[in-house]
Amino acid sequence: MFSRNKNQDAKVSNDMANKQKRYEALVLALHSDIFRYAYWLVKDKAVAEDIVQETFLRAWKSLDSLKDEKAAKSWLITILRRENARRFERKQFDLVDIDDVSIEDDGLTNETQLEHKELRDIMASLSEEYREPLMLQIIFGYSGEEIAAQLDLNKNTVMTRLFRARNQVKEALEKTDMKWGAQNG
Repeated sequence: MFSRNKNQDAKVSNDMANKQKRYEALVLALHSDIFRYAYWLVKDKAVAEDIVQETFLRAWKSLDSLKDEKAAKSWLITILRRENARRFERKQFDLVDIDDVSIEDDGLTNETQLEHKELRDIMASLSEEYREPLMLQIIFGYSGEEIAAQLDLNKNTVMTRLFRARNQVKEALEKTDMKWGAQNG
């Protein structure tokens, strides 16, 4: 009886070590992608870090439910999206005084910064049904099928939304170009 407990203890230790190795490999391989998606989603580095931490905590707790390692990124994104939704259920957001916000100089020229800001503003102005599939395609390089699985939509719906999102971005950029041309000419 005593030796059986030793065997069970060794088996439990071995299982925990294997789980720890799987988890570390998962974090190492996907942390930067998951953080990038979280940052795009919430547009705040500190909040993104918190959501990513909660995501990986939940991933650790349910790591045994991940059967296919190839689906790990989608699995983590699903957890992250749910964590972000929980954030809205849990608390009200604090308002920030505009004078307390600092702006970083990333070394880009003013023109490039304006172009980047313009593109970010245009993409942010898209409705969520168009913005989210477009960002999943741009940031992660997901195919239409992967986006459909991630958002629990039909692939044709996703492809239509991607097409419309790109057209809306294109039209908005053309309008801005015409506006800038009229001011300069």
